[in-house]
Amino acid sequence: MSLHLFAGLRVRDFRAARPWYEWLLGEPSFFPHASEAVWTLAEDRSLYVVEHGDGAGDSVVTIFVDDLDARVAAIAARGLEPDERETYSNGVRKVIYRDPDGNEVAFGGPPLGARRG
Repeated sequence: MSLHLFAGLRVRDFRAARPWYEWLLGEPSFFPHASEAVWTLAEDRSLYVVEHGDGAGDSVVTIFVDDLDARVAAIAARGLEPDERETYSNGVRKVIYRDPDGNEVAFGGPPLGARRG
């Protein structure tokens, strides 16, 4: 079975939201139209941001990465810091970012010192 994940976040004003998402994710991979941007996170896994005023905010997306600390450092280098940090009882870590519309984009990572793969 082939699977492609295309997760979306709705924002009130795409032009206003775009810089925040570029701080978080870097440059978009492509623009389907003037009020939507797509970031290809990995093969067959994309995240898009689209203007949709009535549906903006309240979305939650979590992206699990092998090196959470490196991801957070890269985002910080672009000028954005997490709103929250969590560590679960099993050691799995999560950092949460919230856009101005209230959407939550989180990155999770394995416990410190854990080997993946």
